[in-house]
Amino acid sequence: MANHVFDVVIVGSGASGGWAAKQLTESGLKVAVLEAGRRIDPATEFTEHKLAHEMPLRGSKQPPKAARDEQPIQKLCYQCDEYAHQLFVKDTEHPYTTAAGKPFSWIRGRHLGGKSIMWARQSYRLSDLDFKAASRDGYGMDWPLSYAELAPYYDRVESFIGISGQAEGLPQLPDSVFLPPMEMSCGERLLQKTVKAKFPGRTLTIGRTAVLTRALNGRPACHYCGPCGRGCSAGSYYSSPASTLPAADRTGNLTLITNAVVSHVLLDDDGRCRSVAYVDRFTRAPREAFGKSVVLCASTLETTRILLNSKSSGAPNGLSNSSGVVGHYLMDHIMGGGAKGVLPMLKGTPDPRAHRPNGIYIPRFRNVTEKHPDYLRGFGYQGSAEAQKWGHAFALPGFGAAFKNAVRERPWTIHLSGFGESLARVENQCGLDPELRDAWGIPVLRFDMAFGENERKMIKDMADCGEEMLKAVGAVDIERKEEMAAPGLAIHEVGTARMGDDPKTSAVNRWQQSHDVRNLFLMDGSVYPSSACQNPTLTIMALASRACDYLVEQHRTGSL
Repeated sequence: MANHVFDVVIVGSGASGGWAAKQLTESGLKVAVLEAGRRIDPATEFTEHKLAHEMPLRGSKQPPKAARDEQPIQKLCYQCDEYAHQLFVKDTEHPYTTAAGKPFSWIRGRHLGGKSIMWARQSYRLSDLDFKAASRDGYGMDWPLSYAELAPYYDRVESFIGISGQAEGLPQLPDSVFLPPMEMSCGERLLQKTVKAKFPGRTLTIGRTAVLTRALNGRPACHYCGPCGRGCSAGSYYSSPASTLPAADRTGNLTLITNAVVSHVLLDDDGRCRSVAYVDRFTRAPREAFGKSVVLCASTLETTRILLNSKSSGAPNGLSNSSGVVGHYLMDHIMGGGAKGVLPMLKGTPDPRAHRPNGIYIPRFRNVTEKHPDYLRGFGYQGSAEAQKWGHAFALPGFGAAFKNAVRERPWTIHLSGFGESLARVENQCGLDPELRDAWGIPVLRFDMAFGENERKMIKDMADCGEEMLKAVGAVDIERKEEMAAPGLAIHEVGTARMGDDPKTSAVNRWQQSHDVRNLFLMDGSVYPSSACQNPTLTIMALASRACDYLVEQHRTGSL
């Protein structure tokens, strides 16, 4: 394949890389996808059907000792446990640095499909409340597109990958193309009725999730085994290896190259992308993939790292960075605010939804129609109400029939956890560490990020509002949650190569095409001008679909 020139070289095989591969190959383009990691064998690496007694550590919340030593950052993620630690990178191979007193937790997966294997699948559209936020409150920069422009691409993506949910008709959270919604538990129904009756402007709905509730495009409906973070052998939730990459492969136009650790992009004499340089993961031998266009879908931070490492005489500060914004305006959702409690009125009530791979959602209600006095933007709640498994039995005294009856009186717990918008600040950034290299000799990132006063006030309001709703539904033993998680732990990082109409203040245009290099496109979360408060993956995919349409037309007319 020496010097073979593809129409498009895509870096990254995750949610957006898989979608771009599907759409571009179906348009007739010859596409190479470079993936830094291995192919996963679901039969040996997915553990969603394994019971605790089948695991050596009986289902420990922590990885095995050897993995813990190699994954000090990854194990901070709730899904990096004995069942699923193999789906996360080894921090010893993938180091990074942080500014003093400013922790950042970078959670990663390097394998075919990337984090689309382990993601939490919550899928929400943005609205003009988000796209035009700066015009409303004067902070930051509007997106260079509107909801009306992106809506058809939301439709296209949702119709293929499958989103289950309930239409609510809310302007701040547009409805999707829905598969049938999952059922709520009786505790969630209680809270839903309470919110509707006592809190005007707030709505509780079932989570909108990329999990099939009926068969779609050859994938079966979910059978509710429960632990989706351990993989899905059935392919019932959206992941690129189960959905978009097979579709791309069926065209005959896809070349998939795994174990290709990308370091930088090379330019030709005219300042256009010539190739993508990568290192063989095993041999460390240097390689190149040549393309008429290059699409970076490596994830927000890896895409930024590739851009910054792609220095040349014409781009001394990195590729697509004449504006100087690449690496700046780093955002991640804030979390850590909310409340939890116990629903005494449901004690002993059966819970048929115990293995439902989804929760409930309360969409943003702050700064929607009325301005909040303390902070800008807003947050949404994710949560659930369910009967405890059986752990309460260990604390119960007694034996015999009375003990068994007491065990059957399973307590019901309820929780609401906020996810809020973080403001785009130029000082929140990542750049190249001047000394440290990863296991393949590639310079690593150094993070300098911290949340500000706006986020701290929002966290307090998450706790206040969560507590008042749980009190209203009759919960007891309520615990406020008001401790902000470190940046990175929401795993929703965006914004380090933002889109905009002005090349002086943005890295890419409204089509996610580099202002500086016309055959370079960014199709991941790096292009976000603001973070909104909704989970980003669905929007990233819709944006990628829109950008792919533009790329195909530009390729057809020879404009690249």
